[in-house]
Parts: sequence; C-alpha cells; structure tokens
Amino acid sequence: MTTAGRRLRVPGMGILASRSRTPQPGRERSGLRGLRGLLGLLPFGAYTAIFLGVPTVAVIVGAFQTPHGGLTLKNVTVAVHSPYSNGFVESIELALVTSIVPGILGVFIAYAVHTSRGSFLKRVVSTASGVFANFGGVQLAFLFVASLSATGVVTVWLQDLGIALTTRWLFTFKGVALVYMYFQLPLMVLIVTPALNGLKPAWREASENLGAKGWQYWRYVGGPVLAPTVLGCTLLLFGFGLSAYATARALTAGTIPLTPMQIGNVMNGNVIAGEQNVGMALGLGLIVILVVVLVFYTVLQRRASRWLSR
Repeated sequence: MTTAGRRLRVPGMGILASRSRTPQPGRERSGLRGLRGLLGLLPFGAYTAIFLGVPTVAVIVGAFQTPHGGLTLKNVTVAVHSPYSNGFVESIELALVTSIVPGILGVFIAYAVHTSRGSFLKRVVSTASGVFANFGGVQLAFLFVASLSATGVVTVWLQDLGIALTTRWLFTFKGVALVYMYFQLPLMVLIVTPALNGLKPAWREASENLGAKGWQYWRYVGGPVLAPTVLGCTLLLFGFGLSAYATARALTAGTIPLTPMQIGNVMNGNVIAGEQNVGMALGLGLIVILVVVLVFYTVLQRRASRWLSR
C-alpha cells in the first residue's frame, strides 16, 4: 500500500480514499460567514440585554425584596389579592376583547384586500395599516377625546344634525377597548397579509380539480394552513392589549383598575408610599403571563413557517 499525493492506492484495487493535506476553502468561508453573522447580532444582543434583560431581572429580584433589601414573599402575596387581583382580571378581559375582535375582523379585511385585483388598493391598505398600527399613546387618546367627547368635533356635528350622542362610555372599559382596537385591527391586517400571500393558487386549483367545494378547501387546506398564523397573531395582540399603558392612562386618568396603571400608581406613590416592591410583583405577574403567551406564539409561528416555506 502506497500513498501518492493525496490519494490512497492499493495495487489491484484502484483508489480507495482521498487525503486532504490542505485546508478546505469551503469550510473556511462557511466559518467566516458564521462569525460575521454572530458579529452582526452582537449589537442587537447588547441592546436586548441592556434594555430588556437588565430591567426584567431587576423586576424579578425586586418582587421578592423588602424596601430595605431583605427577602420576602409579601409583595407577591399582596399582588395576587384584592384590589390588585381585580387589575389582572380587568387587564386580561381587555386583552381578550381587543385581540379576538380585531383578530377576526382583521382576517376578513386582509383576505378582501388580498383577493382584490387592484394593486393600488393593496398598497394603500398596507401603508395605512403600518401607520395606524404605530399610532397610539397620548396622541391616540387625544384624538378620540377631541372627536367623541362631550365637546368633541363629531359629537357637536351630530348634535347640529339633531342626533344626540352619549359620550360617557368613552371613558369606561368599552371606550378603552374601542381605542385599543384602533391600532390592533390594522396591526392584525399587517401581520396576517404575508400568510395569505403564502396560500399558493395551485392548492386551490388542485382542490377544485378533485371536486372540492369552497368550504371544503378552507376546511381541509386553507384553514389549517392559516390557523397557526392567525392564532399566533391573536396572541401577539393579546400581549399588546395586556401591557399597553399610556393610552388607557391618558383616556381614563386611572379610573379603570388595569394592572399597568396600578403599577404606575404604586411606583410613583400615588396610592401608598413605599410600596414600590409591590409594583415589582405586579410587573412580575405581567411577565409570567407574557412569557406564556410568547411560548405559544413561538410554537404556532414555527408550525406556520413549515407551510409558508414550502
């Protein structure tokens, strides 16, 4: 048995193997690309660690501390009992309403735009959804107050037409839910549209060639493909509705017992001074709920990506 160059030869049997004594360029390039990818993620990782990781750790640690730095479970116990438990109930109810209703309506609106033949309409809806989805906070609350309050533009205009409009509901649970839907609905349209674009026309044609009706296509093909994305987007809206603060605060001045506003009241001492650690415990409760939501959202998005990547 002799070795000739990089090839191993056996008399009478030809070439059995090949030895490489030089570095393989493909592996080196692949390793460099992987290193560049990690370096590209480094700024985002640092940003996430500083502005998300550090505050989260601070909230978790503070939830189990006394004002003097000792360990205690009192903060968590107080946070899960009345009146703070009512805030969790109200916040979850608000998040459910402002995620399910826009989730359903958003799918129908996105599908109507998706099936339209006008490209101009698609561009307008996509642009408008992107703008409205990012319009919130104090500005959004002012928009509704200036439009639908007792002296609002729309209210006065309807009164001039002889139509009386009740405005008290704007500052209640129903009003906050309506204002949240203002940006939740276009957000749903914006997120679910790529999933509708992933529905291949060949699937519809194949089902029609096999004799399937329209409802059967949605029951066995389109529905199962879209379901993970729709449910995942609804969970995302739930998270937004649960954690939103500025809009509800500016609209109701804290009259609705939502957990984000309770946290704000406790942290700035509006209710009881020295109870900042209770606010940390309330924040820990929201973190736990959002982590559960994000876990389900990740699972659904992975399942949806399997269909959309085919």
